[in-house]
Amino acid sequence: MSIKLKSFLLLFSFFALSPAFAQIIEDPTVWTITAKKKSGNQYDLVFHVDVKNNWHIYSLDPGGDGSFLPPDFRLDKSTRFKLNGKITEKGKKIDETIEDIGTVHYYKNVDYIVPITVDTNGKITGKYEYMTCNDQGCLPPKTKKFSVEVNDPELPNATTTTTEDTAVAAPADTQKKTELAPVASATDKKDGDGTSKEQKSLLWLFFAALGGGLLAVLTPCVYSMIPITVSFFTKRSKSRAEGIRNAIYYSLSIIIIFTLLGVLISATFGANALNNLSTNWIANLFFFAIFVIFGISFLGAFEITLPSSWTSKTDSKAGLTSFGGIFFMALTLVIVSFSCTGPIVGPLLVLTSKGGLVGPAIGMFGFSVGLALPFALFAIFPGMLNKMATGGGWMNQVKVTLGFIELMLALKFLSNADLAMGWRLVDREIFIAIWIVLSVLLGFYLLGKLKLSHDDAPPKNLYGQEYVGLVKLFLAITMFSFAVYLVPGMWGAPLNGMSQFVPPIGTQDFVLTEGGGTMHSTTNSEVAPVKYVEEMKIYEPPVVKNLGLVTYFEYEEAIAAAKKLKKPIMLDFTGINCVNCRKMESQVWSKPEVAKRLKEDFIVASLYCDYDKKDLPKAEQYYSKILGSDVVTVGDRNEDLQASQFGANSQPFYFFIDENGNKLADEGYGYDPNVQKFINHLDKVKEKYNQ
Repeated sequence: MSIKLKSFLLLFSFFALSPAFAQIIEDPTVWTITAKKKSGNQYDLVFHVDVKNNWHIYSLDPGGDGSFLPPDFRLDKSTRFKLNGKITEKGKKIDETIEDIGTVHYYKNVDYIVPITVDTNGKITGKYEYMTCNDQGCLPPKTKKFSVEVNDPELPNATTTTTEDTAVAAPADTQKKTELAPVASATDKKDGDGTSKEQKSLLWLFFAALGGGLLAVLTPCVYSMIPITVSFFTKRSKSRAEGIRNAIYYSLSIIIIFTLLGVLISATFGANALNNLSTNWIANLFFFAIFVIFGISFLGAFEITLPSSWTSKTDSKAGLTSFGGIFFMALTLVIVSFSCTGPIVGPLLVLTSKGGLVGPAIGMFGFSVGLALPFALFAIFPGMLNKMATGGGWMNQVKVTLGFIELMLALKFLSNADLAMGWRLVDREIFIAIWIVLSVLLGFYLLGKLKLSHDDAPPKNLYGQEYVGLVKLFLAITMFSFAVYLVPGMWGAPLNGMSQFVPPIGTQDFVLTEGGGTMHSTTNSEVAPVKYVEEMKIYEPPVVKNLGLVTYFEYEEAIAAAKKLKKPIMLDFTGINCVNCRKMESQVWSKPEVAKRLKEDFIVASLYCDYDKKDLPKAEQYYSKILGSDVVTVGDRNEDLQASQFGANSQPFYFFIDENGNKLADEGYGYDPNVQKFINHLDKVKEKYNQ
């Protein structure tokens, strides 16, 4: 089983499935693969797939947040044939919504077309990978081999052929993703007010970008240009109406420039390219460096500007004689203001990648509207210029504030790379400590207690005393409150409001409540877990760290412990990045009445089905008929165990057995955050075991 396949096993673990769904479901697809000649030695490999009712298969560009698994077609390495062009698809695309994220897939049937060059007759071989979903969930990704015979009189017969399992083509980046929301059924597309979730998501994206544009207006690069530009239009125009028209043209040009930028990003890189980058450790290190540079620049160390030749060329073509001239005036503003708008546009582009193919266009449109709006308003109401606050130290304070925020965001990118590679450079407490320090420093800066070399003297009141404005005062209160909120996280507090930003609690070396409570330990040193503990402990949920719950990571070791302690086993088939698994742990496991039962009455074995960083010894590797692939990694073995012995292939799923492997419940327990229901299930299992 390939690493790529394993990295996407997490996809199907996110769906809330009922126990009735805990069965091996037959593949709902039928594939027909043919080689069609175009001309000469140019062929198309046509992968035609028929999909059963209510199931769908993803597009090559599935949209969404970049996490959905598109079909992947790989040719074996050969001297007789090779890929020759871009893989395409032909069918009726369906745009639907997964939670708040739009995605593209096909119902019924679709053709995936792989262009190839064939030098000699013979077999064309390779592999293809795909995943199918319905409104209840997704099946695990499948990888199958294919072989197509080419017998063309115009081609010579093959003399020698060498084939290796080497990928030469893939339609999309296959980096491991961290999160995927459940597939929504057709009835989920509308909220109670009749608005589709996708529309709400894009609407929120637009207003978030609009806020970014308005924030950019307050920076010195843009704010100082408003009175100059508006006065230029009003004074150089022959009439007030012409001045307003030219200012509107100018504003529209700004909107066109940024919106085109968003469209070009989508067209060039695809809907999920930015999100793919955001999950790649090298890209995250690059983003970290960029954000640090921008942050230091905003703090006043240096100015970042685009080449002056760009400004000179655009400025030479600017003028009021035509829309084209006004457009180049707007382009000049975009280039000149880059040092202030760049650090805002950068994070915005990462945010807009969550909106699929149209996300960057919507985001840049919203940003440009916010940036261009003041120019149009001041041109229509020139009297407002007299009331416009004069530039000065407050604009520099806006830049410095943004500089602190840039540094905080930069740390998140470093943390992403750190988690992906397991360096343990930015563990949870280190991350939180740095954020606390930055928040406190920003609070002191807003109160005027921390000054930088380029700051102006603070304003004084009628009595000659320095004072702090209300806006800065409330911002300082916000930053100090945020720092206080983060402090308990240094000792293991869950920080639920920031859980999507801070590293997992498993990376924290010290948790104040670890092993706490009144519950006694379930194990002794003779039966304590050993296998894979060091590798897996960073993924342990807070209930394990905070309440001292002991978990095993290997099936046989859990069986051995159960035989010594005479306790039933709860097999927790889970995933490292399984959202519903984390919900069950935080919403159900962590309840005192549940944690007490798990800790005192059960042996808990957390078997991660997507853990592919650890290969099994060669002697323990084998071929799984039910998976249709080789079992190479620890995750492969856990997945095969769940499918072959318990007839399920989704996570989270909990199966209960005794020390001899006999089932204590006919059915497993899937995702259901009903605490009392889970307690009742545990009690029934315990009662049967005692019998």
